[in-house]
Amino acid sequence: MFRNNILNSKQNPERPEPQKEADNEDYKKGRGAQFNTPNRFDRWNDSKDFIEAIDDWADPKRETSFIEVEAKSIVNKVDSPDVAMFYSMNPYQGCEHGCIYCYARNSFEYWGYSAGLDFESKILVKKNAPQLLRRFLNNPKWQCVPISLSGNTDCYQPAEKKFRLTRKLLEVCNEFNQPVGIITKNAGILRDKDLLQEMASKRLVSVLMSITSFNEDLRRVMEPRTTTAAQRLRVIEELSKAGVQMGVMLGPMIPGLNEHEMPQIIKAAAEAGATFSAYTFIRLNGAIKFLFHDWLYKNFPDRADKVWHGIEQSHGGRVNDSDWGRRMRGEGPIARLVADQYKTYTKKYGLQHERLGLDVTAFRRPGMQGTLF
Repeated sequence: MFRNNILNSKQNPERPEPQKEADNEDYKKGRGAQFNTPNRFDRWNDSKDFIEAIDDWADPKRETSFIEVEAKSIVNKVDSPDVAMFYSMNPYQGCEHGCIYCYARNSFEYWGYSAGLDFESKILVKKNAPQLLRRFLNNPKWQCVPISLSGNTDCYQPAEKKFRLTRKLLEVCNEFNQPVGIITKNAGILRDKDLLQEMASKRLVSVLMSITSFNEDLRRVMEPRTTTAAQRLRVIEELSKAGVQMGVMLGPMIPGLNEHEMPQIIKAAAEAGATFSAYTFIRLNGAIKFLFHDWLYKNFPDRADKVWHGIEQSHGGRVNDSDWGRRMRGEGPIARLVADQYKTYTKKYGLQHERLGLDVTAFRRPGMQGTLF
């Protein structure tokens, strides 16, 4: 099958292979970030900037810890015009997937932690999230529009297997007929296939499955605790057959690492049953700039300069652009090439650039009687 041929192929000379030196004992396998960046809100931060410069600081074995918190709210208004969502909810803060490029790392500093190793090893669990959502939806001021799960960290990250908060949030949404758009890169979403199928029958759910690369050597270091691309394609196939509207998120596209895979990913996702798509271009804002630079030069020293300069060329000489409308797409010849590829191949394989409309007219509060006459 096409996707299996791509996943198993090692014939492509452009295929980036991680440097073996990243396998040494100092490299933290299974983690994206290799150190903690300073928290910009903490005046007395004791994070180490350069591990090799501190001889007496021994890193303890860093296991993932789950910290249960009582959140004050769960639904957040999204003001950015760059993302196709109005509201989002995040049952977890921090994400064990450890994707090195993740824009959500910076927001973890608001909780008093680092955007580096803390982000992927200290997971905040909003244990009262379902109760907060129920209270929010019962508010008469709520005018139903779709809510995104999640806007910040993956709602099906490994923590979900233990705490099942995403499942509980979906159950509340199903009870209220509240439409939800999900974005994830974890095959754990299949545990909720029964619920998603029921919601899909009422046009209450759509799912974006994120796929960044078919190169498993790249995925293992770039997204160290995520499911394989083959598993993600299987999710698209299984859920689309169950009637769930499925899409593919290609992003971020990174020049010199994965941008050349865009046509293959679009084709494979379409063949698996995806009907819509989205993409983003890499941007390295805040602490992510330092984390990604460290990761890039440790894993791909042979092409690190080329990749870094390609990112700079796509953001006006910097690696980050904060201007709305441009920051998620980039500018310049490389970014234009990626944009042209996206338009060409999504048209070729019949992928829409927006999900079909979810039904907001069926929203109801439990116990609320419908008007019959």
